[in-house]
Amino acid sequence: MKKQTPKQRQVAADHARIVRLWLGGMPVIMASLGYNAIVVAATLVAVVPREIQKLDGPVEQVGVDVGVMVGQVVKHHLTGCHLVLITTTQHSQVLSSIIRHMGVGVEAGVIVEAGWELSQDQLTQDHLLQGLWGDTRTTCRALILDLSISNNNTHRMFRLAEAAGLWKLPETRVVVVGGRAGVKDVLLHHSLRNTVHGLYLALHDLPLHTPQRYGNSRLKKVLSLQASVTERVWVYRRCLYCNIGKADVQFVHEWDLNSLSVHLDDLFLDQFRNFLGHNMKYSTVSYFPYMDYTLDNKDPGSTFTPLDSLNTRLFSVFAKTFNISIDVHEQPERAWGVQKDGKFNGIVGELQREEADFSGPMGPLAERIKIMEFLPAYKVDVLSIVSLKPSNLPQQLSIIRPFAGELWVAVLASVVGWGMTLWLLQSTWSRIAGSHGVRFSTSILYGWGALLEQPPSNPAISDSGRVLVGLWLMFCVVIITGFRSSLIAHLTVQGKSKPPETFEDLVSLNHWRWGIESWILNGAVLLYFSKHSDPVVQQIYRDKEILPAAEGLQKVRAGGYSFLSINYYITVVVASQYTDSYGQTPFYISKKGIELLAAFGWAFRKGAPFYQRFTQLMLRLEGSGIISYWTEELLSQRVKKNKETAALDPMAVGGNTLDDSTEVTLGLNHLQGAFYLLFLGSLLAFLTLLWEKLPRSSSSPQ
Repeated sequence: MKKQTPKQRQVAADHARIVRLWLGGMPVIMASLGYNAIVVAATLVAVVPREIQKLDGPVEQVGVDVGVMVGQVVKHHLTGCHLVLITTTQHSQVLSSIIRHMGVGVEAGVIVEAGWELSQDQLTQDHLLQGLWGDTRTTCRALILDLSISNNNTHRMFRLAEAAGLWKLPETRVVVVGGRAGVKDVLLHHSLRNTVHGLYLALHDLPLHTPQRYGNSRLKKVLSLQASVTERVWVYRRCLYCNIGKADVQFVHEWDLNSLSVHLDDLFLDQFRNFLGHNMKYSTVSYFPYMDYTLDNKDPGSTFTPLDSLNTRLFSVFAKTFNISIDVHEQPERAWGVQKDGKFNGIVGELQREEADFSGPMGPLAERIKIMEFLPAYKVDVLSIVSLKPSNLPQQLSIIRPFAGELWVAVLASVVGWGMTLWLLQSTWSRIAGSHGVRFSTSILYGWGALLEQPPSNPAISDSGRVLVGLWLMFCVVIITGFRSSLIAHLTVQGKSKPPETFEDLVSLNHWRWGIESWILNGAVLLYFSKHSDPVVQQIYRDKEILPAAEGLQKVRAGGYSFLSINYYITVVVASQYTDSYGQTPFYISKKGIELLAAFGWAFRKGAPFYQRFTQLMLRLEGSGIISYWTEELLSQRVKKNKETAALDPMAVGGNTLDDSTEVTLGLNHLQGAFYLLFLGSLLAFLTLLWEKLPRSSSSPQ
């Protein structure tokens, strides 16, 4: 066996280390990418070391030093990250050096050749790209682009990056290695439009690759002469807002490849301390109290004058905090967005086409979340049921209202059951002892008299009967005490009817109808009703009437009708137009409400780099309670303004009110039930008398 030279032994060791790092250290990524990705990685790590053996001298040394520098960047800033390396060729000296000098702190990684990947059929491409960036557990991602050979194939790399969805991952740290030409074109490429941290290591324009064939020693001499020109690396950084709020490129350092003193701490800086006046586009529709404005004309998408609302207050806070300007425009279709053939219209469509940076107000739906990011910003509004204010219950039933119907039945059954039990016990004892028994009517009347606190003489003739009578008297004390206290309460505070609070209450009412406004049946509300599987919700949607709020409230006042509306909106309408100076109104708005959405807030275009910073500030505002405070304040202000600008309709407030704070003097109307009971008892006694008299009259002698 031929003895290896020191150079060959070093190459073999590097080859073994590469195999251990990229094949033995990332089984999870390999499994997710499939066999083809393993072939690509194995081909690269097998070919590159063999090519290294064919080249030595200055060109190789420059590639090695660049690999060391990239390895230092990975060590300081990308430790624990999922790493992706994209190249345009298998013969890159820089890429092979980067792999050899990679730190062991890399969580997992994969190597992809852009040309090979893009040459595959669409099914294979989709399968390979599916696990390129790791899985849901991946919290740190990094991308290294090797452009050291030529920038002519740059478009292939960015085509692959775009197909892989790099624009959806703004926190991915991108490190580019290439020549000095075209630094801006690379860092400001459209595929990196959302990238927060982009770094470019610009080399002198050397052919840092391994030619597949050498002509003679003259080529080596030329390469050596070019390498001696410079051994420096120029470091550039992509900044999002440094050019008066627009993306630009910043020069960071000039590194000497032979120097040991390299500054690595300030490569990736916080890009969101100051947006430097960056202009953001916000698409919206009018929806008080979240967003409110007056249109300058009736044309769709026309200019408007913003009014005080939650969004205008939030915009002010965000603009001052981040130093941004927000260009707010009305969505031309005045719609949230419905999906058709994978494309959305309305606000969601603008986000999908990246025509707006963020928008709202809106709720998250399953199909929307796929193409946007969502930020909860407001307290979720609910769907309320407006019905006639609870009216007083009939006064003639006050005497029986202290007990529920089932309790009255239970008391009556107890009287009959106890009387029958006493009669059976005493009849059994009379047969045994040979004495007179107790009549059945006597047992029943004693039980009834005890409940009225006027029992006749004790009918018990045995000890067992006396025990039963004693227990019955204890039962009567409890029942009488409960009835007396409840009766006083019901006579003092008049009971009221129970208005519907839920959909179940609505459908359970006999001959009851309901309606809703047409503008509410849009977007998420329409999807809720049309796709809900609950038969109650389906019945509500099927039997609804569509009519304006004024007409719906008029039907509510007529009785037997309820109106469905958004809580904030209908609260302002009722408080402004149908409530007098004493706070009395003929309408009742349900307290529970029906939650149609899990959250309500702002939507951002997919991959928006500022999404996390906006989320942090919004959570701070919500945690402080300022958003809830603003909401209540806006509602009060709107009611006050409406009352000042429009006269109160004198017929708006009905008489379906009763001031519970005044003292109640009991009158005939409160106790009329007792008189009805007296008349009923007299009638029954008279009929009983007739029943007793008629048989005697028919049996008397002629």
